[in-house]
Amino acid sequence: MEAEFDMRHALAVYGRSLGANYRSMLEYQADFWIMATTGSIWTIIQFGFISILFANVNAIGGWNYHEMLVLAAFLKVAAASNALVWDGMWGLSGLVIDGGLDYRITRPAPVALQIGSSRVGMQAFGEVGLGLAMFAFGWIGAGLSPALIPIAVLLFASAIVFQIAMLTCSNAANFWIKGRHPMLAFLLLDMQSEVLRFPLTVYPAVVRMLLTFGLPLAFASFIPVQILTGRLPWWWLIGPPLAAAAAVALAVLVFRAGLRAYDSAGH
Repeated sequence: MEAEFDMRHALAVYGRSLGANYRSMLEYQADFWIMATTGSIWTIIQFGFISILFANVNAIGGWNYHEMLVLAAFLKVAAASNALVWDGMWGLSGLVIDGGLDYRITRPAPVALQIGSSRVGMQAFGEVGLGLAMFAFGWIGAGLSPALIPIAVLLFASAIVFQIAMLTCSNAANFWIKGRHPMLAFLLLDMQSEVLRFPLTVYPAVVRMLLTFGLPLAFASFIPVQILTGRLPWWWLIGPPLAAAAAVALAVLVFRAGLRAYDSAGH
């Protein structure tokens, strides 16, 4: 009963903090629309790149135009969604360096929830909105059944949780790698956006194995879309939720270890 109460309290604190940031953000509507438009532009550029590419080729690694749109849009939506609910984690390195984490530690709420809910990435509204539109266009063009929509929702949820956990782990590395910028998190983000923009079938087997079972970024987009397009048997459907659960467990362990190693600023 006590654990249930603590969880409700923690989620309530998270909800109030995130809600306050949303209200603050919407007070400045010009800033909101500028940032949302910026996110939209990058999504439009990606859509244009894929369209121009497929004006010259018929398939990439066995994937046609509409399937590639589904793949790219799935990754875009999953990666951008964490900015709507967990963008504050990007500020962890600054809190560690400046000692701003001291204040969070003394408050009666989980530190990670306080940090994660401390900021909202306005650009994500455009990225997620147009990303979903691109996903729908690719879905219809690829001839995917509407009956798969509940499965797609499950896979999206798993991918978003996985992304949040990986973001937390990579930023938590700054408990030990002292610096104002989360270089490991930036490296992970760049690797994901550059490598997973294409199907893993275009890469050598060792790369596919590494990104599936070593650093399992494939569970953020490639494997879910393979399931939706029928390239993997349905028993693979258990994979993304399991990967998300394992990533969350790892994130909790790493973040707690980081808090134990934290010695405030000036040490």
